[in-house]
Amino acid sequence: MNHDINIKECRINCFRESKVPGEFMLQMRVPGGMIDSKYLDLIQKISKTYGDGNFHFGTRQTFDICRIKYEDIDKVNKCIEDYIKEVEEGLCDVDMDLVAHEKVGRKVNTGYPTIGARNISACIGNYHCICGNINTFELARKIEPIIFPSHYHIKINISGCPNDCNKAHLCDFGIIGVSKLVYHKERCIGCGLCAKICESHATRVLSLNKETGKIDKDECCCVGCSECARHCPTSAWTRSEQKFYRVILGGRTGRQTPRTGKMFLNWASEETLLQVLGNWQKFSSWVMDYKPEYLHGGHLIDRAGYKKFKEIMLDGVHLNPECIVAEDIYFNEIEYRSNFNVKPLSKHKKAGPGA
Repeated sequence: MNHDINIKECRINCFRESKVPGEFMLQMRVPGGMIDSKYLDLIQKISKTYGDGNFHFGTRQTFDICRIKYEDIDKVNKCIEDYIKEVEEGLCDVDMDLVAHEKVGRKVNTGYPTIGARNISACIGNYHCICGNINTFELARKIEPIIFPSHYHIKINISGCPNDCNKAHLCDFGIIGVSKLVYHKERCIGCGLCAKICESHATRVLSLNKETGKIDKDECCCVGCSECARHCPTSAWTRSEQKFYRVILGGRTGRQTPRTGKMFLNWASEETLLQVLGNWQKFSSWVMDYKPEYLHGGHLIDRAGYKKFKEIMLDGVHLNPECIVAEDIYFNEIEYRSNFNVKPLSKHKKAGPGA
């Protein structure tokens, strides 16, 4: 076996190094986490032929196939050619020739050209969930050709509603489906169920007017969860036909400075959302002087500052009338760096009660 392996080149080709020298894990993209089950035959074939027979559902909803030997990478890339063509080019309309392989030092003829933009993960959305306001994987497939392939890193999570089951608050660019609710007063029977649901499940913006027997709403703090529409027995509340989105910015996990993201846009239309994301690579290249590094979106925002980020990301974007943009964002980070000089317990002493 050739021990002179360029780990960086393999990673760019979507093969992650293992703790076992010479073994790698392939990460296959599944934009939005939804794919035809027929591809499980391919996963099984690669796993059994080139791996150890197992595969892992990646935390970003990729198919992760482990224990692939370095010398088999080209064979595995050949196996996934049709998958990439059907999923990336067919389902998502991605231009796979967009990134020049030579820019990062390796000429890759097959397989993924870059690992830059991470797989877009999503909850099941309104394809199945009764709480979902949007079709999450359809949105993911529209975003995929905007951010991929690219050597600039970004993590995008999509949640179908403000329950945020897919943790949009913990990634570079989190998208949450929200609804503008329409109140049909003539259908309302004054049962007050929507107000009770809003009080226990949401932001307490609804109240039953005892004089009119109808519902009053404080528009300022509605999060667009649509729980009122879901529970109303007479459909006095309905979701608007137009889809809207909330964008959460700069969240992240990590060893040193994890943090929860903050709201960047609220009530953005799909057109506005896609236009904003269309500026992501322009922003990334500006921050890094056109030299891609292994840095995720949250760190790039920190480098540039929110004001510059907003300037570039909104350049040329037509904001829909309902869209609200955060004037400024102040992140609260948790630093895992202790200033305390803690002495370990002596090997000969045990901590007893009250120690």
